[in-house]
Order: sequence, then C-alpha cells, then structure tokens
Amino acid sequence: MNTNTNQKHHAFEFDPISFYCGPVMHQRMRPVSHRFSYSVFSLLIDLDALDQIDRQSPLFSVNKFNLMSVYERDHGPRDGSSLASHARKLFKKAGLQLDGGRIHLLCYPRILGYVFDPLSVYFAYDDQERLVGLLYEVRNTFGEHHTYVAPLKPGEQTEAGIRQESPKRFFVSPFNPVEMAYRFRIHPPDETVGVRILVTDQDEPVMAASFHGSFLRFSTRSLVQLCLTIPFLTLKIIGGIHIEALRLWMKGLRLHARPAPPEPSSVISEK
Repeated sequence: MNTNTNQKHHAFEFDPISFYCGPVMHQRMRPVSHRFSYSVFSLLIDLDALDQIDRQSPLFSVNKFNLMSVYERDHGPRDGSSLASHARKLFKKAGLQLDGGRIHLLCYPRILGYVFDPLSVYFAYDDQERLVGLLYEVRNTFGEHHTYVAPLKPGEQTEAGIRQESPKRFFVSPFNPVEMAYRFRIHPPDETVGVRILVTDQDEPVMAASFHGSFLRFSTRSLVQLCLTIPFLTLKIIGGIHIEALRLWMKGLRLHARPAPPEPSSVISEK
C-alpha cells in the first residue's frame, strides 16, 4: 500500500456532522466555452452516528421533515436502508474490507423537504484513521443514479490530494455522451474539502466541475445563518442546472440520446 495511506489521514478532529461552505464551479471548454459559479454548502456526516446527529439541533432531523434534514433514502439503494451498511457492502465487493473504520458522507441536505444532489462522495477510513476508499455517487435529472466504487490504490494519494480515474459509465448531461472519462481530484475533508472532476474525451478536456468548501461547525445558529444567506439551496441547484442547460442549448450544443442506465455500481479500477 502507498506509504501516504499508511499514515493517519490528519490530526483534524471530526464532528459527527459539520458544514462545508464554498463555491461550486462548472466550466465547459469544448465544443463551446461556458462557465458559471455559485455559493453552496454541503454536510459531512458520520454514517455510523445518525442517531446522535438527529439530536444535534431542533431544526435538523434524520429521516424526518424539518427545516434541514438528511434522509437515507436519498442515497444508496434509495430504499431507506442503512447507508453505512450499503457502503461497506460495495467496498467489500471491490475487495476492501472495512472493520471498525468510519464512513463519512459529503452531500447536500434537504431544505424544507426537498433535495437534488448531483454528486455525493463517501470517504471510508480504516480502524487506524487512514483513508482507504471513496464512493462517487452520481445522480441525473431523470431520476437515475450510479455509484463509482474507488478503493485507494498505491500512488493515488499524495500530499497534493487524491487522483483517481474512471471510464464514464452513466448518462448525466444530455450534452455529453457516455463514451467519455472522469479524472477525480480530491482533497479529503479537514479544515477544507475539495472535489474536482475533469471530463475528458480521448484524453482531451471537455469540461470541469469543482467544489471547494471551508469547515463550519454545525450548530442551530450556523444552520439558520446558512439558510438565510443561501436560501432554498436545493431549489437553487436544480434551477441552476436547467437554466445553464438552456444557455448551452442556445449556444448550439446538440443533445445526445439517453441510453439505458448501467448497473447501480461499478469499480473504477475495472476497465
């Protein structure tokens, strides 16, 4: 195993739940130029501490309606079953056994019962606090989802962050065909978190998407502040997706037919 992954991931002390706030950016390079950026916030939650998280604030709930909430049925198999168990099963199928380690989920919360989460990232740690794998859970606006299972391999984690690659297997944007590839660049969560995805076609960049967030301790006060400064977060996300799609269509991008969805998950080391 890579010597970097044999070290503890950092001295940062995780809370069961925390906020990460910062800009989301999308930039298209080909066949037309197009860029947008806006402020969002995400949650980082310990999937083995959901009962504790449910008691953190009277304005936040797990699997129940509130001003802000997280539902297990919004992720994984979408049936409300344990997300921690689901993640461990996916890693086990990929040859990674997680005994005693934690799994954190970076995701958007529901606001007043609504959420649309284009990408959720799971960070899996072993019992020595080493990051050993990630799940990239992608969702499209057609109600479909797919998870890329990514155990860390030697050489993928460096001081600059994590670098992983995968063939694209799942239809996301009607302006991009499936026959493309992803290059993931991840800064695991501590005082900051970074997620960058470069979409390529025959090794040429087509578009990039990124989120760079700064840690904010979870409290009722911070929850209210975020809901006031970035109101209706999840409506903003789904509305932005459709507005930017209209702008791309007006720039002349052609639409691609949506193929049948793939299996629910794939291991990115498999070609």
